[in-house]
Amino acid sequence: MTRRLAEVAKKVGVSEATVSRVLNGKPGVSEATREAVLTALDVLGYERPTQLRGDRARLVGLVLPELQNPIFPAFAEVVGGALAQQGFTSLLCTRTVGGVSEADYVDLLLQQQVSGVVFAGGFYAQADAPHAHYELIQERRLPTVLVNAAVDHLGFPQVSSDDVVAAEMAIGHLRALGHQKIGMVLGPRDHIPSRRKLDAFLASPEADPELVEHTMFSLEGGHAAATRLVKHGVTGIVCASDILALGAIRAVRRAGLSVPDDVSVIGYDDSAMMNCTDPPLTTVRQPIDAMGRAAVDMLVALIERAAVPADELLFEPELVVRASTARVRTSVAAT
Repeated sequence: MTRRLAEVAKKVGVSEATVSRVLNGKPGVSEATREAVLTALDVLGYERPTQLRGDRARLVGLVLPELQNPIFPAFAEVVGGALAQQGFTSLLCTRTVGGVSEADYVDLLLQQQVSGVVFAGGFYAQADAPHAHYELIQERRLPTVLVNAAVDHLGFPQVSSDDVVAAEMAIGHLRALGHQKIGMVLGPRDHIPSRRKLDAFLASPEADPELVEHTMFSLEGGHAAATRLVKHGVTGIVCASDILALGAIRAVRRAGLSVPDDVSVIGYDDSAMMNCTDPPLTTVRQPIDAMGRAAVDMLVALIERAAVPADELLFEPELVVRASTARVRTSVAAT
């Protein structure tokens, strides 16, 4: 008990006597300090005293698929900052291959009595993935917001970047540069944002369904998919993430060609450092600042029991033109 008091007191910046008063339900402690002590208990992994377990922690779970893709740490920073302004602490949960699953994290968050959860890049975006843990969240009525497109039946509020507009922007940019043979590198076939981008691509009468490749969201996946497209003679490649685009650039170079002289490449996200790649990457920027703040606003409204419809709030992306795209060569356009 003494060690627990000391750790919590150090975490909050108060005396052990103050922590003891909170844990024993005694008066003389401000509400803000009381909430800080209870949140520290949750963060440090201690159980609340029995008489205090009915109170939800001012913790919010932030569940991400990975941290290697720089878009996810950037999103975590936005959401964490917005939550802190509202008096909440974010609890970062990152899936690991062969380790802690998304469903495991949901169980953990429910045990910790968190106030709510924000998911980004989760299994809700894959039609063929398991969704039972989302149904459990619904049963427990835990406030939850999803970031980017989800399967239809889950019934959570969402904030999304408009995938259709993003694809139209990228394809339109390449068409304006004279490219006719354009390929796409997308995520898995059951990935809802990729399906939306594909629908936008195929809506163009010039689109060739044979020039669409599905792969995993990784540098290696982008490399393998783009290698196949380069063999088909594409002059432009639109990718569903910046990481895929970097793999595509590597594939073009391995084929003895140049970006953008022979093949133009466009990414998606505008992750950190994409202006420092070689060449600097043309990409479609997700408005993660606006999306992250909106997700937190919606979640806090749910926590406060306000009526929040289970709709999708769409944000318009932005085309960021850098040096990985160029006008198609006259000799190529004429063939």
